[in-house]
Amino acid sequence: MQIKINTPLTRKKVKTLKAGDSCLISGTIYTARDAAHKRLKALIDENKPLPIDVKDSIIYFVGPTPAKDGQVIGSAGPTTSYRMDAYSPDLIRLGQTGMIGKGKRNNEVISAMKTHGAVYFGAIGGCGALLSKCIKKSEIVAYADLGAEAIYKLEVEDFPVVVIIDSNGNNLYETGPKDYLKQNK
Repeated sequence: MQIKINTPLTRKKVKTLKAGDSCLISGTIYTARDAAHKRLKALIDENKPLPIDVKDSIIYFVGPTPAKDGQVIGSAGPTTSYRMDAYSPDLIRLGQTGMIGKGKRNNEVISAMKTHGAVYFGAIGGCGALLSKCIKKSEIVAYADLGAEAIYKLEVEDFPVVVIIDSNGNNLYETGPKDYLKQNK
């Protein structure tokens, strides 16, 4: 069964999600990679307003390729999430409730997720062209000078993800292999 999620992703919705849940996200999500996260962190450190409202938001770790004629966006596959680990706890503390990427997260990020109520979704790497078909609208909303690493506001429909780490800290990267080994003894 797939769980349909409409944004905003409130903490109440986050608490219902469990590691391993297959989800389809519809609504507004934002993109940001390393360079944009670094700028957001600098604003946080200076107590300045952010260019986007992170409360109840989902940030997709992606640097989309340019759109071809007739497309909303180019290929939009996830990037490796650990590069955002130094920045994610502050954004979660400010109200960000969801992240989409690939790969493991560090203990500080997981602790912030548990304390403040956030979830980490995994998207399938290597499927950027297919994932881009779920993006119905795309516009740069901050840091246009960063090119593909600018912050985009995306409107998505049935964007497929899996809950990798839930708000209780349950981690599919840890439980999945153990469950597999139990089933195949």
